[in-house]
Amino acid sequence: MRFLVTGGAGFIGSAVCRHLVGVEAGQVLNVDKLTYSSDLRSLTSIENHPNYQFIQADICDREAIVSILKKWQPTIILHLAAETHVDRSITGAAPFVETNIRGTFTLLETCRDYFEGLSPALKAAFRFVHVSTDEVFGSLGPTGAFNESSPYQPNSPYSASKAAADHLVRAWFHTYGLPTLTTNCSNNYGPYQFPEKLIPLMTIQAMRRQKLPVYGTGLNVRDWLHVEDHARALLAVARNGRVGETYAIGGQSERNNLQVVEAICDQLDKRDPGPQPRRHLIQFVADRPGHDARYAIDSSKITRDLSWHALHNFESGLSNTIDWYFGSQTWWEPHLRSVQAIASQPVLEPSESGTTP
Repeated sequence: MRFLVTGGAGFIGSAVCRHLVGVEAGQVLNVDKLTYSSDLRSLTSIENHPNYQFIQADICDREAIVSILKKWQPTIILHLAAETHVDRSITGAAPFVETNIRGTFTLLETCRDYFEGLSPALKAAFRFVHVSTDEVFGSLGPTGAFNESSPYQPNSPYSASKAAADHLVRAWFHTYGLPTLTTNCSNNYGPYQFPEKLIPLMTIQAMRRQKLPVYGTGLNVRDWLHVEDHARALLAVARNGRVGETYAIGGQSERNNLQVVEAICDQLDKRDPGPQPRRHLIQFVADRPGHDARYAIDSSKITRDLSWHALHNFESGLSNTIDWYFGSQTWWEPHLRSVQAIASQPVLEPSESGTTP
């Protein structure tokens, strides 16, 4: 197979590229615009591998994407390029509309033209996998979980832009016969995550014994999915998923934000004890506008149909992640310049469905 991964220098995209190369799934081309949260250093382990290539390009640039498709001749498109951060979407929605909606439209149109020119055998093999988020479904009450039939109720500019992209992908399948699949994942965490998201931000703040501001009461619940489990799931969907279907991907690890921050504090206290437990650094601040109360994913379909399940539980996955940040200051420290006034900002809501293009 020949994979084209959009947004492959972002958090999830880089994990997908590393996984594809690591399991020798096929040839991998990473197409990334290299915006603020992209980092090619996340790919140093594979950058010289014969099965991996990188091209800097914007998915909104139709001419560039047409040229890439013509030269690369991909079998599988894994579309992860997106603006992903909820707080940034609230203060400035335009980039989210541009990349997540217009960029997806441009990619669908160029792929449709490319697909129509393929031989029957290559058409049968081609897949377009669109990677989305559980945030398109809105907010849950204290019970229940999102699944592939959940109605769309996006509550932020970010989730609205991803919902629009999901609908475009569905329409291009039903109207034009483009063989698409869509995934909706829960909150991702793991190594190489840009330090504006909850777990890396709180880990770095706690390492430095700085204040840990938490929105509202800290009781907003998210289902946490390790990024390596997500990468495995996306390959399973690309290889064996049924065209036109949607697959919900979750980690079965629900925690509220306060529990996550407290777990980070406790684990760092074991590694680097100090005069006071780090929990005393937690401060509650005014809640974010439109803050969804709870997300949870029912992954039974992908488990049943594609034999996928998460290998990481939250405790071991978080420990692994904290160890990585604890030993990778040279990777994350330059990114702090992009996170203004990090010590005084509230917890930035973790919403990692895709990666920045």
